[in-house]
Amino acid sequence: MNKSQLIEALAEEIGVSLREADTITSTVLDAMAETLAEGGSIEIRGFGSFVVKEYATYFGRNPKTGEKIKVPPKKLPFFKVGKELRERVNSEY
Repeated sequence: MNKSQLIEALAEEIGVSLREADTITSTVLDAMAETLAEGGSIEIRGFGSFVVKEYATYFGRNPKTGEKIKVPPKKLPFFKVGKELRERVNSEY
């Protein structure tokens, strides 16, 4: 499912126009992205949680030249699936 499919499903489910569903979806996704950008975490019971993991500086290698390079510290969003979602996905097996 992509964003436009999510918007269509939301519009159909709650009986609003596509424009309103787009506004709602964008607002939710923007709020989630802003929370993660500020270093916060998001927990949606039964679905999962989003956290930001911080990685320290390390030395890597350029695959073309083999030269050692210093990789700067970085932060990456990480999703951890919730128990209910994991069970739902695995229920068909």
